[in-house]
Amino acid sequence: MAKNKSIYICQECGYETSGWLGKCPACNQWNTFVEEPLKSGSKVNNSDIKEIKPISINEISVDAEERYSTGFKEIDRVLGGGMVKGSLILVGGDPGIGKSTLILQICNTICINSNILYFSGEESVGQIKIRADRLTVNNPKLLMVSETNFGIIENYILKEKPGFVIVDSIQTMYDENITSAPGSVSQVREVTGRLMRVAKDNGISIIIVGHVTKEGSIAGPRVLEHMVDTVLYFEGDRHLSYRVLRAVKNRFGSTNEIGIFEMRDAGLVEIDNPSAIMLSGRPENVPGSVVISSVEGTRPMLIEVQALVCPTNFGMPRRMATGIDYNRITLLMAVLEKRVGMQLSNYDAYVNVVGGLKIDEPACDLGLIVAIASSFRNLIVDPDCVLIGEVGLTGEVRAVGQIDKRVMEAKRLGFKKCIVPSGNKKMLEQIKELSDVDIKTVENVKEALDMLI
Repeated sequence: MAKNKSIYICQECGYETSGWLGKCPACNQWNTFVEEPLKSGSKVNNSDIKEIKPISINEISVDAEERYSTGFKEIDRVLGGGMVKGSLILVGGDPGIGKSTLILQICNTICINSNILYFSGEESVGQIKIRADRLTVNNPKLLMVSETNFGIIENYILKEKPGFVIVDSIQTMYDENITSAPGSVSQVREVTGRLMRVAKDNGISIIIVGHVTKEGSIAGPRVLEHMVDTVLYFEGDRHLSYRVLRAVKNRFGSTNEIGIFEMRDAGLVEIDNPSAIMLSGRPENVPGSVVISSVEGTRPMLIEVQALVCPTNFGMPRRMATGIDYNRITLLMAVLEKRVGMQLSNYDAYVNVVGGLKIDEPACDLGLIVAIASSFRNLIVDPDCVLIGEVGLTGEVRAVGQIDKRVMEAKRLGFKKCIVPSGNKKMLEQIKELSDVDIKTVENVKEALDMLI
């Protein structure tokens, strides 16, 4: 009897090998290889192969993108103007962050005339009904199914031809023709590929929910993210009420837009003015607290940054950062030591972005440096001032993009003073609406510190 052949597949990245390996050479993860049977290829009759006929790009006619409004302005912003007909969207996030709540609310508000099919592989229809009652979801076009066999799901979709489909979650679905367990690389890849064909061939918009690993990335092979049209991450601290919907891939819009929500008893509520929310309750006349202006896509936001610098009790000083890259804080503190002369080697430093947001743009560097220096010198920064600028290793303050939007947002919220890089001075002088804002320009970190503290 012939022995069945098998291969070993990494469950993190999909790397294949003929033998088991302790460490994956592609993603460097340990103990991620699982044995799966190898499919035997069948001979293909050349007469059955469909001939292809290339078409000139100038001869291709394309209709305008048909989009559905989800009923949430924040979600439509992230998607680039609404959900495109026939698109495949992957939504990921930590357990308990609110993915199922968000999608269930979309099912109640989406502007679509066809039926909506919700396939759940993790909950019964009764459990979903309990959540729907709490969220006041009562759309009669929403049809619930608890099923994990993808063959049954695919046949029902093709039979009913709904306008919108939810699959929660992709790791629970399985294909009977594949012997591996649900959630394996083979199962996830096969089910997603067939969902993609169903979406494109029938013009059905599909959202699939994906689990995330402890590192925060979508569980399963990276090819899963390449197959879908849009990848959305639902972020936030479960102990805080604010949530951020971020697009990391979008074939129909920008990947820089974010949507901000607040989790309440009745579900997720959109935040129309995130700057005012993030600055509410800001302490005044306290060292180490500054306001910075960050831009996510086309949306400017004012965010409070707090820093605490205190003498260390150990030989090695401690550095901690919440909401910002730890390495960026270490770099900026090195600039303070070398270019300004602050001896921070015997001090612990803690930096926090208030509100649970995560910022990663260089335009926040100046505010971070001033917050650290303010706490170190125990001096108060003007609470009516907004700081904008990128800091280089030589201590210079470099120009940033979209400076007009940043300063206009500061003016809208009542701030009268802005510290900006000298490289942005000419652009700001041409904007008449900012004539009543006291704009100070700086060329280096030392000049900014002398001006503020």
